[in-house]
Amino acid sequence: MKHQLLLFCFIVITINSCTIPPSSLQRTQDKPAALSYLALGDSYTIGESVTSNQRWPILLTEALQTKGYTFQTPDIIAQTGWRTDHLLNAMQEQLSSSQQYDLVSILIGVNNQFQNTSIQKYEQDLKILFDQAISQCKTGRNGVFVLSIPDYGATPYGLPRAKQIGKAIDEWNAVYQKIATMYQLPWFDITPISRTATKEKELIAKDGLHPSGKMYQLWVDAIVEKVIDCLK
Repeated sequence: MKHQLLLFCFIVITINSCTIPPSSLQRTQDKPAALSYLALGDSYTIGESVTSNQRWPILLTEALQTKGYTFQTPDIIAQTGWRTDHLLNAMQEQLSSSQQYDLVSILIGVNNQFQNTSIQKYEQDLKILFDQAISQCKTGRNGVFVLSIPDYGATPYGLPRAKQIGKAIDEWNAVYQKIATMYQLPWFDITPISRTATKEKELIAKDGLHPSGKMYQLWVDAIVEKVIDCLK
């Protein structure tokens, strides 16, 4: 009988020592999972001529974290010089149909315009691109947003043809916004911010063409509350 009592006590002590305290379990359950984010684009999204921590998708996740959202490091599919067709090809190669994100952003089109491609082809590509972006988002179109094309006519590079470039950017953005509206995707117009670079030279990177980290931060400041609406 004595040996049975000792064995019983040993079992009880062992079970108690291995049980997770309810308070610890609650803290584990309450901790939200880090959100995932896919940024699609070209030189503006990959952050040509700025450090990686100055890319606007990185700055955006940092801003969202100050608002209480926890994010994984964003997946960025973007490269300098890419048109819509380049981006579509890269998405086909790098993404699987089962891969889904909490948030997806799109900023594409400046190279379609710069390389004098067909604006009608751009419109067709956007429809394919938006369809795929929506399919890659956990909440469908609710978690996808679109940024307008910046005006590189406001840069030292574009200054000699500033008026011509600005007019062209407006024409391409009109098509871009039309398709985004058709797909009921939020349209964030950062083009006016890009044009302030004519008076604030520090908004342009050292290459004289691309935005600086300071300009990217202005974009983020302008859109962060709207992006939060996409997460609700």
